[in-house]
Amino acid sequence: MNKSELIEALAEKVNLPVRETASVTKTIIDTMSEALVRGDSIEIRGFGSFTVKKYGSYTGRNPKSGEQINVAPKKLPFFKVGKDLRERVDEAMQEKDDK
Repeated sequence: MNKSELIEALAEKVNLPVRETASVTKTIIDTMSEALVRGDSIEIRGFGSFTVKKYGSYTGRNPKSGEQINVAPKKLPFFKVGKDLRERVDEAMQEKDDK
């Protein structure tokens, strides 16, 4: 599912115009992004949590040339799935595999 599909599904589910739903979706995503940029974490019970993880520098390899390169330290968003979502996905995939 991409952002457009999410907006359409949400608009249909809550019976709102797509334009309004797009605005609400954009606001939510922007607000979450701003929180992560500030270094805050986001927890949505039953779904999961978003945090910013710090990664140290390391020596990597250029996959084409094999040359060693230094990779700078960085901070990246990280998602940890919540228990409820993890169980729902696992059950659904098990049922799918059983068919």
